[in-house]
Amino acid sequence: MDTPCTLCGACCVTYRVCFGREELDESPGGVVPGKLVLAVGRRRVCMSGTQLRPPRCISLQGSVGQRVSCAIYERRPSPCRAFARGDMCCADARRAHGLAPLPGSYDACLLA
Repeated sequence: MDTPCTLCGACCVTYRVCFGREELDESPGGVVPGKLVLAVGRRRVCMSGTQLRPPRCISLQGSVGQRVSCAIYERRPSPCRAFARGDMCCADARRAHGLAPLPGSYDACLLA
């Protein structure tokens, strides 16, 4: 079933996705595949590709604005789980890629 997210993907090509090493599958209770991240420090990592300019998450499949999916959706890190469809960061990411904000979106992202 199509949703605004499966037809978008702008967040995955706009923001750096950083999180704690405890979320990696090599840690007890962690689920994010360690082979898909880069070290940011001793305690933090980021999804590979999101450190680049322009960013593109290594787990993003498909074409932004057309049809996308996350190769590790069930194992995605906390920043991806917390990202809210239609929030101000979503609206900014969509605008940056030539897509209209979703109805009811906020005006500006505090992360930008």
